[in-house]
Amino acid sequence: MKKEKKPSNFSRLMAYAGGYKILTYLSWILSFFSALIGLVPLLYIFFIIKEVLEVAPDFSQATSVVHNGIMAVVFAAVALLVYFCSLMCSHVAAFRIGSNIKRDLLGHIVKLPLGFSEEMGSGRIRKIINDSSSAAETYLAHNLPDMAGAVATPLGMVVMMFVIDWRYGLVSIVPIILAFLCMMKMIGPQMQKDMKEYNDALEDMNNEAVEYVRGIPVVKTFGQTVHSFSRFKASIENYGKFCIAYTKRMRQPMLFFTVFINSAFAFLIALALILSQGGANVTADILLNFIFYVIITPVITTTLQRVMFMSEGSMTVADAFERIDSILNLKPFEQEKVIEKPKDSSVVFEDVSFRYQDGDNLALEHVSFTAESGKTLALVGASGGGKTTVAGLISRFWDVTDGAVKIGGVNVKNIHKNELMNTVSYVFQDSRLLKRSILENVRLGRPQASEAEVIDALNKAQCADIIEKLPDGIHTVIGTKGVYLSGGEMQRIAIARAILKNAPIVVLDEATAFADPENEYLVQQSFKELGKDKTVIMIAHRLTTVKDCDNILVLDSGRIAEQGTHDELLIQNGIYKKMWENYQSSVSWKVGEQNA
Repeated sequence: MKKEKKPSNFSRLMAYAGGYKILTYLSWILSFFSALIGLVPLLYIFFIIKEVLEVAPDFSQATSVVHNGIMAVVFAAVALLVYFCSLMCSHVAAFRIGSNIKRDLLGHIVKLPLGFSEEMGSGRIRKIINDSSSAAETYLAHNLPDMAGAVATPLGMVVMMFVIDWRYGLVSIVPIILAFLCMMKMIGPQMQKDMKEYNDALEDMNNEAVEYVRGIPVVKTFGQTVHSFSRFKASIENYGKFCIAYTKRMRQPMLFFTVFINSAFAFLIALALILSQGGANVTADILLNFIFYVIITPVITTTLQRVMFMSEGSMTVADAFERIDSILNLKPFEQEKVIEKPKDSSVVFEDVSFRYQDGDNLALEHVSFTAESGKTLALVGASGGGKTTVAGLISRFWDVTDGAVKIGGVNVKNIHKNELMNTVSYVFQDSRLLKRSILENVRLGRPQASEAEVIDALNKAQCADIIEKLPDGIHTVIGTKGVYLSGGEMQRIAIARAILKNAPIVVLDEATAFADPENEYLVQQSFKELGKDKTVIMIAHRLTTVKDCDNILVLDSGRIAEQGTHDELLIQNGIYKKMWENYQSSVSWKVGEQNA
């Protein structure tokens, strides 16, 4: 079977260009001719030097110097203008392609299950989207046009050098060949691996930085010390080790590259001494050609350095596409052909087991329970027990490994994703608001809602005091002009959004975890409004919030260890009773009691 040929990175970039593809090709042509035109002033410089040497010492006879000088400036200006037009074309195309890459990535991410962002990490996702599109833009806007110029310049230079004096031309090429060999040592296949490792280390450090900053409230709440910094610190050290090792490995080839690329003068001097018999027979032609080649050889040096950096740009784009593919290759959940609507708002787990994509062990193992319509089910237990995983599976953040999750008697796989999203409201422990007005943030729950309906939802969520203190009421944009909300206030706005959505099933994931006492009371009041006539799945560490729930599940290491009402669980004298006693003890603890 013939293996399918993989499209080149350039072909993939052009696929994003649309009607702007012609501008990319035009930028190459303009850059190519700009480089050739830029060599013409060197010829006029040669004519100036030649005339000056021929008339010396009577320089008054050099009648063409001014003309040649003006022509050199004119051609230099024309070359600059053509290059500017080349960059204009390449930048317009590059920005369009970068925009389309971002749109394609974000469009695909929207189709992926919600658990994808949690597994990959928001910092890593953001870096892939921003850096990959930025790498493509830089490559198209600068590297490709410069590459055309880098091809034209050596071709024109070689022709010029060999036409004027092939001996000087040949000597000038020797250090270039040596420098090129050193450059290949640095930009060979190993560099592609190094580039990937570098971006991996940078991506990991970026992701850990985001997660660390987001976790600062937890660190401060629970008095964590350097242990909370360990993963971020490890990512920084890993990045540092790679950079130091890479720099040491490149030290020797870079040293020789720099020496050879700047050693053309030494080769020219040696040839001039040979031709002039050690300086005893310096003719006008020898001096003319020596001066001219000393002037033009730095152009080759600059061109070769540009080639080296352009090859790095190609590798950066190749690595960027690998990272783009790491997202695009992820498949959305398949929608079953048989689409059904839930009959009610009950939630049933039937012998559910689940393992995360990169997990070694099962996060949930043979979990079965029923949350009846209109009832409240609480999930409690130690961290890592599987509570958030259960909540995520209800909304189909992931698909179960074994068993089935049913809503209203229908497997969630058979419920259309839009129907499922309309059936379940989710209030996270760290709800975030967009940099938009309060009105727009709440309307995310039901975009077609009127302003009066939004205000009613805000009132039910105990947000009246928040709206009153804002300068423009519900039209105030959060995050601008010093307008910020506390964690508890943001949580109440998020609850207002859920109230407006009015989904029959509500999942509350540690929704009062970081609220202060005043906000916690108001959040609890808003919960009562949110949970009216709905099935509520509540995750909580503060056991007072689950005391009156219709059913409480105690999860331990991914299994249901106990279940029942508060009173029933206390009678069982198991994990829950111990948790309750510890909680009661912590609530009644006073500073002075430790020395009593």
